[in-house]
Amino acid sequence: MKKELLLSFLAGLVLPVVLALTFQRTPAVGDVESDTLSPTRATVDETERLTVLAKSGNLRQMPLSEYLVGVVLAEMPADFDSEALKAQAVVARTYTRKRMEKGKHGEAAVCMDPGCCQGWRSPESYLEEGGRQASVDKVRRAVEDTDGAVLCYDGTLIDATYFSCSGGSTEDAVAVWGQDVPYLQAVESPGEEAAPRYSDSVTFTPSELAQRLGIENRGDPSGWFSGITYTEGGGVETLSVRGKSFTGTQLRSKLGLRSTAFTVEVQGNHITITTRGFGHRVGMSQYGAQAMAERGCGFEEILSHYYTGAELVWGA
Repeated sequence: MKKELLLSFLAGLVLPVVLALTFQRTPAVGDVESDTLSPTRATVDETERLTVLAKSGNLRQMPLSEYLVGVVLAEMPADFDSEALKAQAVVARTYTRKRMEKGKHGEAAVCMDPGCCQGWRSPESYLEEGGRQASVDKVRRAVEDTDGAVLCYDGTLIDATYFSCSGGSTEDAVAVWGQDVPYLQAVESPGEEAAPRYSDSVTFTPSELAQRLGIENRGDPSGWFSGITYTEGGGVETLSVRGKSFTGTQLRSKLGLRSTAFTVEVQGNHITITTRGFGHRVGMSQYGAQAMAERGCGFEEILSHYYTGAELVWGA
């Protein structure tokens, strides 16, 4: 009887704890909580290797774990909350795994150019440039705590796009790239005001604006702008300038704007365009993720907020 009672007591200690998550978590073999990583979980990223195109033009092979630490160090401030860093680690891993299925650079799955793929910064260079070892350790822990975790939609890796800050709302993929993506929908993203590039203004003379847009420099510029429409995420969808229609993405490109969420003000011979946010505004806002983490949200909740209907899959 004592033996039976002891076995019952031990069995009770290992009963699974059911977590209430904001979206489904699909566990894999060896899946455990991050504070007690098993050998199986701990080696998922370490055992996967990829080829990366360095800025020098050389090809570098490295474990996925090493690559992800460098991406997070390059793409997100290391002093961000741990939950925001974990969210960044998951989206960086998802982006990378997606590119590993079909590389963009021949033999290399990804490059180190943030304008093309993702930025990358070695811990050594980070420390040489004044970074702290504690920050490197914090980033490394974020990668380890999410080891192997990726985002999927209908069983397929998502295009885990992300950017700096949204200015209050993210954008639908269709508004930026012309294709509707169910998990890349416009959502509110409050609390980003601390972002260094939350708002920006750029001023043009009428002749400068006309040259950039390929229109005639005639008439009072206060009457140049008309027919403005907005996207679901609050960006400019279309705007007519001297009778010529432009999309918000066209104006952002031609005028070098930080985002498509902008207003136009004409004062005399000066045309000032004020933007909110920085980046394409599709997917996860990094400063929005930080704001959510500061409010007590975990990385899983952050990811479910920015990627509508996406599923977190561990060790896939």
